[in-house]
Amino acid sequence: MAEDSNRGECSTSPKRMRLDTDPNSTIPEFLTNCDDYQLFKLTKFYRDRLEQAMEGRVDGVSLLLTNKRIFTGQEHRKVTELVDKGNRADSSKLLLRLVMGKGSRARRVMWESFVRMCHGVPKLNKILKEIQELGADPIDYMDIARGLSELSSQLKDLQQKHKETLRVQTETLRVNTILIKEKVKIFQLVDRYAELTVISSVRDRRLVEHELLARGRDHEKWREKHLRRELEKIRPDQLFQSSFSQRKSKSGNSAAVSGVPGIGKTTMVQKIVYDWATGKIYPHFQFVFSFKFRDLNTINGRINLRKLISDQYPYFGNILGELWKNPEGLLFIFDGLDEFKDTIDFADNRRNTEPQSMCTDPEFRCGVSDIVYSLIQHKLLPGCSVLVTSRPTALHLLEKAEISVWAEILGFVGDERKKYFNKFFEDQTVAAAVFKHVEENEILYTMCYNPSYCWILALSLGPFFTQRDRNRQQVPKTITQLYSYYIYNILKNHGRESGNPRDVLLKLGEMAYTGVSKKKIVFRNGDLIEYNLQSSQFLSGFLMELLERDDSAQSVVYTFPHLTIQEFVAALTQFLTPDPREIGKLLSEAHSEEDGRFEIFLRFVAGLSSPQSARPLEEFLGPFLHHTTCRVIDWVKEKVEGQIGNAETETGKRNLLNKFHYLFESQNRALAQNTVGSMKTLSFRGLRLTPIDCVVLSHVIGLCDTIKHLDLEECHIRGEGLRRLGPVLHKCQGLRLDRNNVGDSGVKVLSAALRNPDCKIQALRLYDNALTDSCAEDLASALSTNHSLIDLNLGENKLGDSGVKRLSVALRNPDCKIQKLHLNGNDLTDSCAEDLVSALSTNCSLIDLDLGYNKLGDSGVKRLSVALRNPDCKIQELDLSENALSDSCAEDLASALCTNQSLRVLNLELNSFTDQSVPALRRLIQTCRSLERIELWDNQFSPNGERQLESLQESRSGLAVLVSTFEFR
Repeated sequence: MAEDSNRGECSTSPKRMRLDTDPNSTIPEFLTNCDDYQLFKLTKFYRDRLEQAMEGRVDGVSLLLTNKRIFTGQEHRKVTELVDKGNRADSSKLLLRLVMGKGSRARRVMWESFVRMCHGVPKLNKILKEIQELGADPIDYMDIARGLSELSSQLKDLQQKHKETLRVQTETLRVNTILIKEKVKIFQLVDRYAELTVISSVRDRRLVEHELLARGRDHEKWREKHLRRELEKIRPDQLFQSSFSQRKSKSGNSAAVSGVPGIGKTTMVQKIVYDWATGKIYPHFQFVFSFKFRDLNTINGRINLRKLISDQYPYFGNILGELWKNPEGLLFIFDGLDEFKDTIDFADNRRNTEPQSMCTDPEFRCGVSDIVYSLIQHKLLPGCSVLVTSRPTALHLLEKAEISVWAEILGFVGDERKKYFNKFFEDQTVAAAVFKHVEENEILYTMCYNPSYCWILALSLGPFFTQRDRNRQQVPKTITQLYSYYIYNILKNHGRESGNPRDVLLKLGEMAYTGVSKKKIVFRNGDLIEYNLQSSQFLSGFLMELLERDDSAQSVVYTFPHLTIQEFVAALTQFLTPDPREIGKLLSEAHSEEDGRFEIFLRFVAGLSSPQSARPLEEFLGPFLHHTTCRVIDWVKEKVEGQIGNAETETGKRNLLNKFHYLFESQNRALAQNTVGSMKTLSFRGLRLTPIDCVVLSHVIGLCDTIKHLDLEECHIRGEGLRRLGPVLHKCQGLRLDRNNVGDSGVKVLSAALRNPDCKIQALRLYDNALTDSCAEDLASALSTNHSLIDLNLGENKLGDSGVKRLSVALRNPDCKIQKLHLNGNDLTDSCAEDLVSALSTNCSLIDLDLGYNKLGDSGVKRLSVALRNPDCKIQELDLSENALSDSCAEDLASALCTNQSLRVLNLELNSFTDQSVPALRRLIQTCRSLERIELWDNQFSPNGERQLESLQESRSGLAVLVSTFEFR
């Protein structure tokens, strides 16, 4: 129905109008001047971009449409339910689908909402400015599929042959590898290809460097923030015939796709060609021709376009002349501009004036660079489309080119990483295990935005997770061990090519260390010369695996594949240098830098002191210097011991955690026991901990038998972090885990610790942890067998009546040792009162019960009074604050507690008691001789009622009656 109504709207629309685009007019005025038909076309034309732009504000747009009676309440709920589940992209798609089915008024209201919010939504603002600049009618400037002439039968046969040829050429993926015996592995493209995030712009080099320096979750949040707010996604099939074109041209379109080394540019080109050949994308292109610049480098002298094509696709023969007649149906792809040996200067005006530099005829013989230049600039076969890929360092060559769409491959974002590993491994169990290992390590997780790093990690880690090897090999425990394994495989496959790998790594490491100290990640020929490294060594293959060379017209630059590889090589050098006397000074200077530049470097240094990390490398590099190893161990011991007594501030806690990382990387049991063996309390309260931080803490606590109290309140560890701590939790007497969102899955981990026969946990705080009744069964089971726990805080969760019902089973167990139980703020009602009564009637250990901030009501407290009246009830502290209590339950409560001679503290604040309950409360206070404190703040007593209650303080020494009501203070 929606599509039919839209078609009807289009067919009866007024004649196409051009909006007056006065640059001084405002966007609201602009929108007012748009007719319904123009808004319909604009919505369809910008639909993909609007879906992205709206994601952050989709619930607000939906609410406005609901308030305007365009959406029903049910439709609004459907949109917002997706938002609540985190599916903002799906929510945005749904909203636009609903709007397009509602007609012109819905679209106008939606666009009006865009105008209101555009200044806070960069993507929306960009779209509105484009429309204001270009006009309200997209037909005037959009890249629509051109009316291509029907192919002759001869060309149809040729097209079919060409598609079949390209399909065969592109259906398999050949991957070079240094980590296994085969030099090349071959896979089916569709089985291995993972979708990459591509953005419709090219980022500033500074942003790329910032990304390289960011790590772990911070790196992912940084990427997602920019992607959500400013960077627009673009699919490969949108590079042409889309609303993303920044330059409108009637003579054809050129697109440029940029990406760092290993990000997947060539593989993306292969997928584009394969998808065209199999009829999935670009149906308006009749023929696609794909070239690699590295292949074009072999062409010497002059050549024409006919020869260029026929050399690669000889079956075209003399038919190419027919293709020249319809250039709109042609797409030329040139992959790897940064690898081209010739210079193409689009800023050179001589190309436009000197005939020998122009190539306007496909039969004209000229240089390859002239052909490429003329195709991109639409001087040769005007109307055709061109796609160019390049590393960022060569993009400056295209600044003056006629490029319509600029795009950059960001790589993997979010779940795209996981999908890669799922495709890499046939065994999904292995895929899940490898990805989990990567996900839990902040450094590895950062690297995985790049498919080439994913490939390295999958090959490095895969063997450790196969069923056959599981019992014989152990997964690298530390990042140092993993990187040692990575370098080991490079040395194993390319070490002989270098002649003296120790000497090469020593020089390379010195350069790497200087780069780390100066925050420098890009090196030039001058840097290589300074450290006696020869660029000719790149021909060997050894250095090519450690450094990536990037040639551009202006200079040659070198980068390590990732900052952490640079840091590792810099650390490795310290164990290869023939003069280790300065190692102590170097480590101290690196440690004194407070901006974190040496943080990972120092972890690697500590890790390389471990035999497990050093042994595989020593096979090719010779023995590490023993003096250096000993000095590093002494330095780590000194730093850990110095930090243990200085961990009160946030900075102190962070520094202590970093020192624990040194201990973890070193895997030196004696070192850990000698340094932290005397600690009794460990607190990282308020410090955000990653899963790998939790692994490190688990390692340290596991080696230390003296830690009695572990305080991780508000450390954001969640269930996954708690799982990593699971093996050592039973060793601590006090566990403070408040506000960590550990959830029900976290309680499973804790229940296992409580069931451990060696469990020492006496106090467990799980305040505000998103617990539900689903975890109560596990907890009750653990409490029924545990003999150490006496203090359990479950406040501010959502256990509900059903959760308390299950816990009550454990409380009735005579072996249950719980003395303090906090259930405040758990959505409890009078329905759970009978279960509590049953538990309290048999439990002889519980002395402190907090039921505050629930909804027990008068009926719930009346039932509870039955248990409190029992002479065996040992309750000393009872909190019933803010439970919707009134005068109706005062008499029952007083009667029950008058017979109870153990109660010391009673909290009844924030209820609705009035002067009518004063006699009952006075009798309670006078009769319960053990009572030391009763809190009645913020009830509804009159000043006279307050005075009557407060006067009772005088009757007994040490008695506190706190009555003042807020209104009368």
